[in-house]
Amino acid sequence: MSSADPLKITFVTGVGTVTGANFLLETPQGAKILVDCGLVQGEKVALDENREPFPYDLGSITALFITHAHLDHVGRIPKLVKDGYKGPIYSTPQTRELAELVLEDAVNILAEEAKRDGLAPLYGREDVQAIFSQWKTIDYHTSFEAAPGVAVYLKDAGHILGSSMIEIRAGGKKILFTGDLGNSPAPLLRDSEPIGDVDHLIMESVYGDRNHEDREGRINKLEQAIKDTIARNGTLVIPAFAIDRTQVLLYELNDLVEQKKIPSIPVFVDSPMAIKATEVYRRSTDLFNDRVREQIRRGDDIFAFSHLQYTMSRDQSEAIDHARAPKIIMAGSGMSVGGRILGHEEHYLSDERNMLLLVGYQALGSLGRLLADGAKKVHIHGKTIKIKAHVETLYGFSAHKDGDHLVDFVATGTDKLKQVFAVMGEPKASMHLAQRINDELGVKAIAPERLKSYEI
Repeated sequence: MSSADPLKITFVTGVGTVTGANFLLETPQGAKILVDCGLVQGEKVALDENREPFPYDLGSITALFITHAHLDHVGRIPKLVKDGYKGPIYSTPQTRELAELVLEDAVNILAEEAKRDGLAPLYGREDVQAIFSQWKTIDYHTSFEAAPGVAVYLKDAGHILGSSMIEIRAGGKKILFTGDLGNSPAPLLRDSEPIGDVDHLIMESVYGDRNHEDREGRINKLEQAIKDTIARNGTLVIPAFAIDRTQVLLYELNDLVEQKKIPSIPVFVDSPMAIKATEVYRRSTDLFNDRVREQIRRGDDIFAFSHLQYTMSRDQSEAIDHARAPKIIMAGSGMSVGGRILGHEEHYLSDERNMLLLVGYQALGSLGRLLADGAKKVHIHGKTIKIKAHVETLYGFSAHKDGDHLVDFVATGTDKLKQVFAVMGEPKASMHLAQRINDELGVKAIAPERLKSYEI
């Protein structure tokens, strides 16, 4: 094969839906590179289709690259290895560290779901531990040869700590897989890096058809939600993703308390994984943006303020209900498909004094999506809960770029950019973004089909 021969990309999962990233790139030299291997999620943490065999020969895969540590990007790696993949797994050091927390936590939730459905768990704790003997780390901005004729370079995606864009040079072409792109400028992290001189772009499109509030607007809405709940002597319940969303909210709450914009009331971080992830963030301040690093240098502990409590144990979690209102509870999961948040929603949603504040994307079929769409009653732990609490959405805290900023991001490419594939979004969002890129930037863009291979 010559360098002019086409590469082939197959969108295994992660198209037509926000979750389940898993893409296969095949090069003229015979290398087969996987990017991400995540769970397909919805009404459950792991939908039944995650049990299906992988539609490629595991023995032929050259390497697996991971963009970041969210479950919809790493959640099927233990199954991949369990089913026979023996090759290397690559990511940034922070992604590896956070992925271990995410997958260890997932084991418990997957076991609960499997027991409820009368099935064997998708994988167990020993399967999670097994993958890390194959996991290697690469720093940002270090060129790396993954196979003969295949060079890989990691850029900062600005999404969560350690998140990267995977730039692959092969067959005389340069391809960039964005993973998820940060909502830059982010409160904590550095901005997403520019695309540069790539030929083909595979990019997320979660919010491809809508825009977020600006930073000032989202802070004002958070402040008002807290004040309204305090005025009712209620409880503010926030389903929050353990990685980045919790840390960003703590940072913003710290500022609101220190500036005396809100009274100092009890704030509970009720998620062992979020607590452990916060410690990883504490150890990785070199990846924060300049403004936050300066704030820390001046002595501000951005993840600590008066009346903040981290509740690791189950007993501590249950004791939260006995704490007097007003109070704030942050717990996972962010889409209310498992974890401690379900107990709090069961306890607080039926009281009109309380508020549920949704601060992230809610996947189709998830309990969080039902609540965001205005459900009057939901089922939690076998009980029917009538929704009397106030339910508000605040997507300005999303860790994803919105529609305008996704288009702006594509514009950071050069005239070399030939084609964009919009993935990791609901069909409406992906197609809307692709149309905008075509119309506004004059770059060919499509929302690809699942399991279809494209020559590039």
